[in-house]
Amino acid sequence: MDVAFSFDFDAEEVWIGEDPANADRPGVLSQGTYGARVAVPLLLELLERRGVKATFFVPGRVAERHPGRVREIVAAGHEIGLHGYTHRSPSELAPGEEEQELVRARAVLEGLGASLSGYRSPSWDFSAQTLELLAAHGIAYSSNLMDDIRPYRHASGGIVELPVQWLLDDAAHFWFSNKDWANTIAPASHVREIWQEEFLGMRRYGGTAVFTMHPQIIGRPSRLAFLDAFIGFVLGHEDVRVRTCGEIAADVPASSQEVVA
Repeated sequence: MDVAFSFDFDAEEVWIGEDPANADRPGVLSQGTYGARVAVPLLLELLERRGVKATFFVPGRVAERHPGRVREIVAAGHEIGLHGYTHRSPSELAPGEEEQELVRARAVLEGLGASLSGYRSPSWDFSAQTLELLAAHGIAYSSNLMDDIRPYRHASGGIVELPVQWLLDDAAHFWFSNKDWANTIAPASHVREIWQEEFLGMRRYGGTAVFTMHPQIIGRPSRLAFLDAFIGFVLGHEDVRVRTCGEIAADVPASSQEVVA
């Protein structure tokens, strides 16, 4: 069984994408700044100690704002993936903007030493032309859809899909915004139970578990302790390989086409 630990390094950009007015709200943006200033270094230390390589999906504008952090991620041997230029959903962009975002983000990330083969859209939001654009720009895999528990190739363009799920996303359990006080924050122990149960279930059925996390969310002290223990739990299974998204995608055979039931 393959497992990938992925991090959407959104920093301040996720809050601006949610509401452009947040660009003038330092208190709101400070949540994203914490991800860059504090959480990423702590995560890199944790991953190094555990001997695990991960994938960091980084918006181009975040890379421009925090180039040193991106260089540190690359230097530590982790994979960098495309995540838009801004953190705006592709389905909400005007015609041509989605490709412009892809091109701009790629230029920034490659300029910081990243080798790019994968793409995760902001908020896992596709447009009708996303796959066509990825194929045209030589992107090998996508990690956005929730229609399987195993990787497969899209019939259009042969792009590999590494399926994700809200169940395995830290934001679904921990995300909090003062615009929605009804969204309470779950304890790490609750998420540990959910993730362990789903991991064991996917292991039973031969799935590939792609965990999606965000430095500003998972990088809080109590959650780092949870993540450390959870990685140890996963590594305790001898039949499990922890690899980057790109490594997993590279091993998906050309015959693994999507099947419409």
